[in-house]
Amino acid sequence: QVQLVESGGGLVRTGDSLRLACAASGRTFTTYNMGWFRQTPGVERKFVAAILWSSGRTYYTDSVKGRFTISRDNAKNTVYLQMNSLRPEDTAVYYCAATSTAWVSTANEYNYWGQGTQVTVSS
Repeated sequence: QVQLVESGGGLVRTGDSLRLACAASGRTFTTYNMGWFRQTPGVERKFVAAILWSSGRTYYTDSVKGRFTISRDNAKNTVYLQMNSLRPEDTAVYYCAATSTAWVSTANEYNYWGQGTQVTVSS
């Protein structure tokens, strides 16, 4: 069992930065691949970024490449999403999630989800 709690969301202006954190509990956190998704009203959750537990390899959706960075600190049971050069279209509720599969860009493959944190970027 893994429990996830996100933090770090807020209201910022275009071009600003935010760092989201996802604190995990559970002994097997380090063996899960971790991902960040985001959701806007009336739209399904969309993949943002993921990091593999074994290799640390990272994956990003095209719209955030070069602006967002996912990382993890296994000693602290925490995964981060550093978001730079934020844009109004990045506005969404951001969720972290854990999966035991390699299909890290597919929401349905994730076993555990956090409650979400709101990110709002004003123009």
